[in-house]
Amino acid sequence: MLMKFYRVLYQFILSRRYRVSFKGLSLLSQPGAKLIFPNHQSHIDPQLIAVECYKYSDIVPVVNEKYFKIPVVRFFLKKFNAVAVSDFKGGNRDPHILKKIFSGVIKALEEGKTVIIYPSGQVQETALERIKNKQSAYTIVKQLPDGTKVLGLRITGLWGSSFSSAWTGAKPIFLKRFLIGIGYFFANLIFFSPKRNVEFEFTDITQDVIREAQGDRQSFNQFLETFFNHKGEEKAYFVRHFFFLPGRKNKV
Repeated sequence: MLMKFYRVLYQFILSRRYRVSFKGLSLLSQPGAKLIFPNHQSHIDPQLIAVECYKYSDIVPVVNEKYFKIPVVRFFLKKFNAVAVSDFKGGNRDPHILKKIFSGVIKALEEGKTVIIYPSGQVQETALERIKNKQSAYTIVKQLPDGTKVLGLRITGLWGSSFSSAWTGAKPIFLKRFLIGIGYFFANLIFFSPKRNVEFEFTDITQDVIREAQGDRQSFNQFLETFFNHKGEEKAYFVRHFFFLPGRKNKV
């Protein structure tokens, strides 16, 4: 009950800044385990995904272990039984990481939960999603539990957010941007924040990814890249942060 209260509260906070529209939302309400593959435009999209998906079933996000070091974030990740991924940039090169991810994800799917994992494993560096040679999504699909549905999630509208690489040309620091965002929330008197339009499009790609997983990893990843980038490069869109000031014109 307490987690439902937190979800409603945080969804309200996010809704002050983000106006999210949905396509294919009915797929989330269908029974059974679900594996969601989203593209990763910014640091804010996992939060938007979580508050929506948690309406329908228990969720298990797969996240970088560095987020477990942030006290408030760690509290919620543990509540969700999140699966931690080694922080390679932080120097932790766990040779068994794929096995840990696989076992955690498969266990959650067998329990009928909704697992959220980013095939790219990182925030986009360009306007196109690049999965490159990552292997976690490929490995999981090759041994997918029977009855699991795989949903591809195309996210648009966040390229240009201060939580995205388009803001400065470099990957943003999550905690810094999060704290600044709290400041914006109150500076705009809660109810007057300029809003960013975001679209989530869910598509059932179960049969497609099962077919592609019969081939090699490169072909599988190329299929996902094509799925995410089917509209081509998204133009960066910058939304002003304060209702009482003009917008900032950034260059990507």
